[in-house]
Amino acid sequence: MSDLYWLSDAQMAKLKPFFPKSHGKPRVDDKRVLSGIIFINRNGLRWRDAPAEYGPHKTLYSRWKRWSEKCLTSAPMGQI
Repeated sequence: MSDLYWLSDAQMAKLKPFFPKSHGKPRVDDKRVLSGIIFINRNGLRWRDAPAEYGPHKTLYSRWKRWSEKCLTSAPMGQI
């Protein structure tokens, strides 16, 4: 798919303060995951229909769920 959505480095720099700190195991690339979440939401897709370039659909969903519960998905979006 050539029409995938990717956040720019400038957008990620603005959002970095909102991401939780990593403890222990290194985190999966936040830029890839957040770009995938935005792509899914913009296109009204099911999680399992996420393009492979964004990583496993379970990672996208679990990250979205965790961030949503911590209100990390609504406030930061005003920053980009």
